[in-house]
Amino acid sequence: MTEQVNEKSYQKTTLAGGCFWCIESAFNCVNGIISATSGYMGGQSDNASYKQVCAGDTGHAEVVQLQFDSQVISYREILEIFFSLHNPTQLNRQGNDIGSQYRSEIFTHDAQQEELALQIIAEISQEQLFDDPIVTKVSSAVIFYCGEDYHQEYFKNNSENQYCQAVVSPKLAKFRKTFVAKLK
Repeated sequence: MTEQVNEKSYQKTTLAGGCFWCIESAFNCVNGIISATSGYMGGQSDNASYKQVCAGDTGHAEVVQLQFDSQVISYREILEIFFSLHNPTQLNRQGNDIGSQYRSEIFTHDAQQEELALQIIAEISQEQLFDDPIVTKVSSAVIFYCGEDYHQEYFKNNSENQYCQAVVSPKLAKFRKTFVAKLK
């Protein structure tokens, strides 16, 4: 007997939280995530490549676009994971990654996502979960530019890379301990 798939419950969201390798590698481990695709969003140019975005001239952010099954994982749960994966109080940077391409931003795909994103930011701010104010922007999703093939599942395919060892691996280990019940 095959499992019924209800594609009507599939939704999309796009998140920017620093280097897309960290965000993508974590969400690829989460139950209910159908796909996590690294790419670029939020800029002014008609095209985006890694080289252009890293130069800081396009205005795009490194993002991960998620397709998820809302019957398995809620949008709220996705945002809770997102806020645990990066520091939403750092403007245009995450650790040593500096520039607007590393900003914290939630690109919403409908009015309900926008409302919930703003609500969660207000809750986090009110609860003072961070010492500094949240700088995460909430914007309507625009054109998504898929990242180059070598960026997809980068950590999985390049775990020995120095950046992956120093930055991605420790974040992923902490993430797995915190969200063990949500893992595939």
